[in-house]
Amino acid sequence: MTMKNLVHSAQVNEGARGAYEWARKDPNRIALITKDVAVSYGELIDRSNMISHHLRDLALRPGDVVSAVVRNGREFWEVSLAAQQIGLYFLPINWHLQPHELEYILRDSDAKVLIASPEDARRLSVLETLPLDRYSIGAAIPGWHQYQDLGDGYPDSPPEDARAGNYLYYTSGTTGKPKGVKRQMFDASPSAMARNFTDMVIVRGTLSETGAHLVCSPLYHSGPGGVATGSLHLGHTLVLHEEFNAELVLRDIEKYHVTDTHMVPTHFHRLLALSKEVRDRYDHSSLQVVNHAGAPCPPSLKRRMIEWWGPVIWEYFGSTEGMVQARVSSAEWLQKPGTVGKPAANTVVILDDNQAEVEPGVDGLIYVKSTLPFEYLGDPGKTATSRHGEYVTVGDFGHLDSDGYLYVQDRRSDLIISGGVNVYPAEVEAAFMSHPRVDDIGVFGAPDDEWGQRVVAVIKLTDGPEPSSELRQELIEFSKKSLASYKRPKQYIFVADFPRNAAGKASRASLRQTYEPQLATSAHLRRP
Repeated sequence: MTMKNLVHSAQVNEGARGAYEWARKDPNRIALITKDVAVSYGELIDRSNMISHHLRDLALRPGDVVSAVVRNGREFWEVSLAAQQIGLYFLPINWHLQPHELEYILRDSDAKVLIASPEDARRLSVLETLPLDRYSIGAAIPGWHQYQDLGDGYPDSPPEDARAGNYLYYTSGTTGKPKGVKRQMFDASPSAMARNFTDMVIVRGTLSETGAHLVCSPLYHSGPGGVATGSLHLGHTLVLHEEFNAELVLRDIEKYHVTDTHMVPTHFHRLLALSKEVRDRYDHSSLQVVNHAGAPCPPSLKRRMIEWWGPVIWEYFGSTEGMVQARVSSAEWLQKPGTVGKPAANTVVILDDNQAEVEPGVDGLIYVKSTLPFEYLGDPGKTATSRHGEYVTVGDFGHLDSDGYLYVQDRRSDLIISGGVNVYPAEVEAAFMSHPRVDDIGVFGAPDDEWGQRVVAVIKLTDGPEPSSELRQELIEFSKKSLASYKRPKQYIFVADFPRNAAGKASRASLRQTYEPQLATSAHLRRP
């Protein structure tokens, strides 16, 4: 049997919706391919059922949180599907975070169970506070249960009184501290929720109705995680990559006849950086929908992708809180470069500082009509201030043109989006201010062809503007201990002083205006 037949062999029972139904109606259908190993829907759901029974024996109750710090693999789906069929929240956590950052999320969410990849379990073992019920995948680690013991000896039958759960995602707060986006639980069966979800993604054109979906972004992000969840419930085969490798992506698109995927502009940049010989080596004609979001995409980069892959590139605008609100096809985008699509009538409004609706073409705060009720976990104040009647905002600024197309100008005030990941300057600044040689610091994002934006730090030292080579290296090493890799500055500028706003704080807007034009040639520039 060819790889195409392996992935697309079970195009029957198309009325099925949801991984649980696929396991019952077509158990041999391929659900996952990870490192070229196939896992059927029957195998996947049998394992999830066993875990569900075990979680209930751990005295977890509806609304409790099961967390995971894992790579893209079958374990993610086993635990996610297990938790979300017995009324639990499943919390996937960014494994790039430092241990103290992970600890904050585990405490804030009150996670009852933690699943971790072995490398992350070792890192987390230094923490004083961890869930008592914690499981490490693979090798035995002191203080941890082994993941294979989770569900061992329990029946593989569906749990009685099954009840739909939901995802719990953490997104950065305005002060840099992550906030849990707690979506409402519904009194429905897991299969009913899956059917509703797949109906929604089909109507919005986010996915092809049948096929194979390539997962090449971390599943802890709500964008790729949500799209992949929809794919699985549609009966797609998920081809899972633990990390992005441009040539491997092309190889697997051809090998598994991938029909759809989710990317960020950084992925486009890396694909286009391959030699023409490598790019021409692989067949990508199976692609039907390539979703992208998560960071501003340079128009020249997007045009090159459309020229290469054809009109399969779709950009969308959404958030963890507000879901997808607009999408734009390749053809529409070429007519209106920079737009993220035309929202449905009355689903997006642009308001000024007085919360009055602005005219077309005028920038303001973007408010969207959220399709899924949510609250910020433990922060009713933030929840309340994000709302305006039926609409919510996450702080994005932009405008609607006279034809109703949406343009996003800034992804939150001062927010840096690097490789599709949110970085808040306040958090980076706070980390560096704990260094004894740093007197003051301002952080902003500069345009970057590969990452969308890169983190730039403007630093005033306690003893003059020019650091020694030893101090520069010390600051770089300090950042490695204090910050996740994607939050670390890619460029440093050392100055005698810098502008401040009325509150006495460093003005990031002035820093950006002053230093961004000279970044490529600045004599003060120091690259790590």
